[in-house]
Amino acid sequence: MAKAKKLPSGNYRCQVYDYTDQVGKRHYKSFTATTRKEAELQAAQYAINRKDPDDPVNDMTLAEAMDEYISMKSNVLSPSTLRGYDKLRRTAYDSLLDSKLVKITRLDVQRWANGYAVGHSPKTVKNAHGFLATVLYSYLPDTILRTTLPSKIRYDSHTPSDQEVQALIDHYSKNDKDMLIASCLAAFGTLRRSEICGLTADNVVGCTLQIRCSCVPGLDNAFVIKQFPKNYSSARDVVMPEFVIKMLPKKGPLIAINPNQITERHKKTVLKLGLPWFRFHDLRHYAASIMHALGIPDQYIMERGGWSSDKTLKEIYRGTISDYELKFQEVALSHFEDMQHGIQHERRKVP
Repeated sequence: MAKAKKLPSGNYRCQVYDYTDQVGKRHYKSFTATTRKEAELQAAQYAINRKDPDDPVNDMTLAEAMDEYISMKSNVLSPSTLRGYDKLRRTAYDSLLDSKLVKITRLDVQRWANGYAVGHSPKTVKNAHGFLATVLYSYLPDTILRTTLPSKIRYDSHTPSDQEVQALIDHYSKNDKDMLIASCLAAFGTLRRSEICGLTADNVVGCTLQIRCSCVPGLDNAFVIKQFPKNYSSARDVVMPEFVIKMLPKKGPLIAINPNQITERHKKTVLKLGLPWFRFHDLRHYAASIMHALGIPDQYIMERGGWSSDKTLKEIYRGTISDYELKFQEVALSHFEDMQHGIQHERRKVP
């Protein structure tokens, strides 16, 4: 049930969902009282009394609601998102699936989260809880969950150095043309795996790559070409170095492997070459970190990489390449040394 908020007057107001009009706008009923409990009680009583006993939602189980939600969104959500929802529906909610929607309480959800957290990462728990909350809210708009979830675990990635990237490129130039192209597009163009696998020769205009599609797994686990990238800001044009453009095929897909194959080949190569472990995705972070180290404004880096905010960039910069970190550290220390010598020199001149 909705929680009352204190007004400037000192009274408390609680709003509860009333109806949705013909244009899709939600309307809410407000209840104001001198105390928080009284306002929330009035709202709760209204919500209970207005329920239609013939509403099919009253008899709908969570499993039925999730199935209907996935079907209802099948033409508007990404194939990979639908695949994720379908997997969660089949594997994550055993203790709740047969429960009636109207009977599921906050305590039920908290018990589920507490049990699901065992053996699953905080990110997986968060994603599963997000899908559950979305379905509940879609059918019961008054539903507000305040579930305590596991704390996020910080991932300390290794951003590869110039030498490590060069080692990959040298290896692939002799052994694997697909991975040579994929690694160059990630390291020098900040492209994601899905974006790389979605590119064809038609997307190459001069030295510019037009990022408009992506390759993602569908409900049946087969990879499909999605006619739009990861998000709105990911649709972009990326100017590439001429030496990269020259290695690209003149027709058809730019590479003949899928995102999973990129990951597997990259893993085997990093281990074979004895390099410090880093993911293929960290080549994208390498590109961003290099541009940051060179003093390129964040706004340009965000546009080139298709990031919608600088939050992710700040996370990436935490793993700044050690070679450049040492270089700038030496510059800073040298400046402080010069400053200190200047101060001491001025002091000696004072009579």
